[in-house]
Amino acid sequence: MSEDPRCCGTGTCIINADGMCWCGQRWNGETMCFHKSDASAGLNTHAVDAEIEELSAAASGAGVQNG
Repeated sequence: MSEDPRCCGTGTCIINADGMCWCGQRWNGETMCFHKSDASAGLNTHAVDAEIEELSAAASGAGVQNG
């Protein structure tokens, strides 16, 4: 697995093409961060939650350790 320059430093980042990490952070063009404005912007949070679960399951299945 190659080192992704967008990784927040934990070494556990799995970032999709949209810049969303399994942990819920999103690439803003400069850094990984949690977006407080997601709910107010009218985003489909159920779709985001489902994608986070999918990425989390993929990380678990790949033997990624947290902590």
